[in-house]
Amino acid sequence: MMIETDFTPWASLFGGILIGLASVALMALNGRIMGATGILSGAVFDRRPGDVAWRVALLLGMVTGPLVVLAVTGRLPAIEVPVTPTALVIGGFIVGIGVTFGSGCTSGHGVCGMARFSVRSIVATLSFMAATFVTVFVVRHVIGG
Repeated sequence: MMIETDFTPWASLFGGILIGLASVALMALNGRIMGATGILSGAVFDRRPGDVAWRVALLLGMVTGPLVVLAVTGRLPAIEVPVTPTALVIGGFIVGIGVTFGSGCTSGHGVCGMARFSVRSIVATLSFMAATFVTVFVVRHVIGG
């Protein structure tokens, strides 16, 4: 089974602009970097007064996005996950390990860190991208997924 990826330049551009604007707004208004794993861990483990509400609101916005699509279009977006739930859980743990060793996730380093010209974030993002290219090549052309 070959995984086919739809090319959606306008939707991707619009989504990227929204993510960029949200990142700038969070930094300007709250002095915080919009890294998804940092926001999640702060919501779960770091209980500073006034720091949990915005984190929970942002996380709820991420999770309820498909409901906004439903309200606007009348249908839920098609989501296809071509792996087993076990593979998703294992992948989640691998990502968690990478986030820990990389001191942040792709959204924190790739969107916010690179915008601040952080050398650490630039190196991290180049590492993420290189690993992604290798993984896609191996899955699509070596394994044949």
